[in-house]
Amino acid sequence: MTSSLILASGSEIRAQLLRNANVDFETVKPRVDEEMIKRALQAEGASPQDIADALAEAKARKVSSKRPEATVLGCDQVLDFNGTIFSKPASVADARNQLLMLRGTRHKLLSAAVIYQNGEPIWRFVGVVRLYMRNFSDAFLEEYLARNFDSISHAVGSYKLEEEGVRLFDKIDGDYFTVLGMPLVEILSYLTVRGDLEQ
Repeated sequence: MTSSLILASGSEIRAQLLRNANVDFETVKPRVDEEMIKRALQAEGASPQDIADALAEAKARKVSSKRPEATVLGCDQVLDFNGTIFSKPASVADARNQLLMLRGTRHKLLSAAVIYQNGEPIWRFVGVVRLYMRNFSDAFLEEYLARNFDSISHAVGSYKLEEEGVRLFDKIDGDYFTVLGMPLVEILSYLTVRGDLEQ
C-alpha cells in the first residue's frame, strides 16, 4: 500500500469486513458526538443521506487531523423511515416501538463512507438499500425481542440482518455490505484504482 489505512470506527463488523477482504488497516475510534451532529443537522432540515455523509466525514476528519499521513476511512449508517431517522434502541420498549413502526412497510438504510488524507476529503460514497419488513405476528415480535435484545441494542432499527433479524424481512433491494454499514465493494474499488490495494 502507498499509505497506511485507518478505519475511523469502533464497529467490529466494519473491521471484520475489511479483515475478511484481506485489507491491512488499523482501527482508531474517533471521539465524535454523533447525536449532537445528528440533532443539529436535523434542526437545519438536512436529508437522511446528508446526515449519514456528515457523520462519516466527522469521523474521518477527526482521525485525519491527528494522522494526516494516513488514508482514513470514516463510515456511518442511518435508517430512513419516510424521512424520520432511527437511532439505536435504548430499551426493549424502544426496540418494540421501532419494529412496530417498521412492520409491514418499507424503509431505507444509508451507509456512507468518506476517505480523508492530509486533513482533506478525497472520496465519498453513500450506498442505499431498500428493505421491506414483513407483517410478522405480535408473538414472534415478543419472542424475537427476548432472544435478541442484547445484540440488537447496538443496531439502528432493532435488527441485524446477519443474525435472526433476517427473518423480519420479505424483500431486500441492495447490497449486503451496505446493510452491514459499509459500502465495501465501492471502497475497495476506489482503493484499488488509487493504487492503495494491489491491482
